[in-house]
Amino acid sequence: RTPYSRTADGRAVLRSSVREFMCSEAMHWLGVPTTRALSLAATGESVIRDMFYDGHPAAEPGAIVCRVAPSFVRFGNFEILVAQQEPDLLKQLADYVITHHYPQFATSPDGYAQWFEEICRRTAVMVAHWMRVGFVHGVMNTDNMSILGLTIDYGPYGWLEGFEPGWTPNTTDAAGRRYCYGNQPQIAHWNLSRLARALQPLIVDEALLQRGLDRFGQTFNDTAQRMLADKLGWRELELAGEGEAPRDEQLLIGLFELLQQTETDMTLFFRSLARVPVDAEASDEVRISPLANAFYDDAALSTPFRQQLLDWLAKYAERVRRDGQDDAVRMATMNRTNPKYVLRNYQAQLAIDALATGDDALLKRLMAVLQRPYDEQPEHEDLATRRPEWARNRAGCSALSCSS
Repeated sequence: RTPYSRTADGRAVLRSSVREFMCSEAMHWLGVPTTRALSLAATGESVIRDMFYDGHPAAEPGAIVCRVAPSFVRFGNFEILVAQQEPDLLKQLADYVITHHYPQFATSPDGYAQWFEEICRRTAVMVAHWMRVGFVHGVMNTDNMSILGLTIDYGPYGWLEGFEPGWTPNTTDAAGRRYCYGNQPQIAHWNLSRLARALQPLIVDEALLQRGLDRFGQTFNDTAQRMLADKLGWRELELAGEGEAPRDEQLLIGLFELLQQTETDMTLFFRSLARVPVDAEASDEVRISPLANAFYDDAALSTPFRQQLLDWLAKYAERVRRDGQDDAVRMATMNRTNPKYVLRNYQAQLAIDALATGDDALLKRLMAVLQRPYDEQPEHEDLATRRPEWARNRAGCSALSCSS
């Protein structure tokens, strides 16, 4: 036992270590602000774990992942000092973080407030990236939020496969879905508001704290809109101002309704959208065929959904033409924004299963492919397909527990 393991043994198992190792590196290559993984090592020991918390513990291979970050300080480190009424330690920790990681604010009269505002900005950019690539963190409590605006603590995470804003990869979050994909911006804001409350002894003027929270909202909106425009291949989103007629809003609403009408793989849909011809003379079949592999129901395109999709694609193509952007430029923008390869949970599970037998070939292959997530890599096309049906409900392939 260790004094830091909440009465447990302080050891990690292979499956959770592999997931953290692979995901932090995959996120780095996707361009998402993240902590990193230096190494993954098997310990040669057996560790007893109850994976499903159902009273059936079993022995599993042990492993250690070495994580790397400029700092592992989290929002919760400040909250606990307030809860324990230790204002001197609170100031000491804040000064340490500013000195070592935000030195530009060290001598400013409003340094603490400016520091908090920058934390809000960085967090907004990070979460916008999560939304761009369809990543769901799964456990967005304040102790899993980095003070540097980096993704930290890869536990029950997942990528959207079927586009479902209410999806959570965390089995213990299934009832309330607090940490689901669509809630992530709001939860990040809530977490920052908890940090703001913890920093009140240092930032007495609440208006300055509110300025930081407002910065989060503005930065997230601006960044997410820029990313969405790039995902769709538009120069920018044309959103209606106050009192103006709707511009792109209806087209966007129609898109997200379509993505949820039939089970649609988010990664495949947006990646394939770049190949949809946008010239006015394109036939229905030519226009719709690049998207066929994004739908989990192979019969979806023989139902009324087909015509709804074609109607949307016609409006989308018209919008692209109105933009007047060169096709090659547009497609290049889309392909560097919409990854072809993401770390799907079933792929991670297959790598874990192989490693348990001493075979590291799939792990090495996945790691090599995920270092170039925006490249075509035709020799690895099998890793850029929908989740297979056998993996829909298999343990480790979709939702995960906190011990996964």
